[in-house]
Amino acid sequence: METSNLRRAIVMYRDKKAGIIEETREGYRFTYDNDFMKQNRPISISLPTTKQSYESSSLFAFFLGLLPEGWYLNMVTKKLKIDKNDTFGLLIATCKETIGAVTVEELK
Repeated sequence: METSNLRRAIVMYRDKKAGIIEETREGYRFTYDNDFMKQNRPISISLPTTKQSYESSSLFAFFLGLLPEGWYLNMVTKKLKIDKNDTFGLLIATCKETIGAVTVEELK
């Protein structure tokens, strides 16, 4: 994957910027925003607040849990023309508005 093709997104917790999630050559990275960390409230118990970035070869389980499933996933991937295996693409396409406190919006 070329660096120019790597995508990034802002992760919001309610109305506050919680951090940045991004694709890397090895997988994915999530980094908390410094101001958000002062609240000492993580977006998930699986991602406690820390100054160090989280790195993973696959999309973090917390973010996978935000994605559509089943028949709705089939409908969304068909309508938006996104491959089911493009979890990051699905994340930025479908998580601008969620039923929970965390939303994700692509950085361009």
